[in-house]
Amino acid sequence: MAISFEIVARCSQTGARAGLLRTPHGEIKTPVFMPVGTQATVKAMTPNELVAINAQIILGNTYHLYLRPGHELVAQGGGLHEFMNWQRPILTDSGGFQVFSLGGTNKIGNEGVEFRSHIDGSSHFFTPEKVMEIEGNLGADIIMAFDQCTPWPCTHQFAQEAAARTTAWARRCQESQLNPQRQALFGIMQGGTFRDLREKSAAELVEMDFPGYGIGGLSVGEPKELVYETLSWCVDLLPQAKPRYLMGVGSPDFLLTGAYFGVDMFDCVLPTRLARTGAAMTSEGRLIIRNAQYTRDFGPLDPNCSCSVCTNYSRAYIRHLVNAKEILASRLLSYHNLFYLLKMMEGARQAIIEDNFVQYCRRYLPQVDLENYR
Repeated sequence: MAISFEIVARCSQTGARAGLLRTPHGEIKTPVFMPVGTQATVKAMTPNELVAINAQIILGNTYHLYLRPGHELVAQGGGLHEFMNWQRPILTDSGGFQVFSLGGTNKIGNEGVEFRSHIDGSSHFFTPEKVMEIEGNLGADIIMAFDQCTPWPCTHQFAQEAAARTTAWARRCQESQLNPQRQALFGIMQGGTFRDLREKSAAELVEMDFPGYGIGGLSVGEPKELVYETLSWCVDLLPQAKPRYLMGVGSPDFLLTGAYFGVDMFDCVLPTRLARTGAAMTSEGRLIIRNAQYTRDFGPLDPNCSCSVCTNYSRAYIRHLVNAKEILASRLLSYHNLFYLLKMMEGARQAIIEDNFVQYCRRYLPQVDLENYR
């Protein structure tokens, strides 16, 4: 097996658990937030900076790296780890979400998806076999099966067809995977917010015995309460002994809610995207640093944060950088936002081990009564 997973502690009041996920490029302590490096870089961050803030694993994007610079070139450069000088674990998604989100003229059929490049309009065709070829060349430790992500809202019939197609594609991915001894292939549960479809999708994927499972098609526009409700019973459909990955969420409430129900892995572009818009994640909520009220505020972004940005730079200075459109603004805010989320998840893990996770959640989520969903 390319990976192994061990649960080292459980919360006595919730489904939360602390685990160890061992991969060819190192051990990951879960629950974990994974910064997204869409094009073989986490935007505005160097690999050394990511190590400094203890990013245990990062993501690469199959769709984007296929289009540019090309998976063959990455393979010639030694795979993603060598190409981008990152020696810790990497996960690559399948490109399914990008095919869903970036193209309004995509043609989806049972064989695969025909789509046009968002870069130059050229036509391309993704099949499960093609995606396995791409991800094999990229060389990540964990790779995702090709799936069809459903929008919200959608009809039961549409979600049913997408989930069935996702199962069929997962089987084809499993059959055509290039490096099963070096790469762990995760299946992805689909089914929208329909319980019967999620149950069927999970049962079919679990029968295929993947080393881990993604929960896809959530947080694509649904009200938060519906996400919480769906997630509360989705997680229990997946094996206790395998890692569970809630795809595409990065706000503190979704991360802690997912961990509360028993999710182990999370990813999102949110912290770096917010940074590029001049927003900071703080213990007091989201801070829009360009606002005039911070013109003469010489305090840190977050007085409760120990990152090097909060230690060395003031709100007034960072506001000046944002309004002057200086590149350093995005770098400093990206560093802080990622540090904030990674530290929050480290704290969540420790709280699970010490069995005071409920109290820990209440510090961050005072308005959310998660006990209603169990």
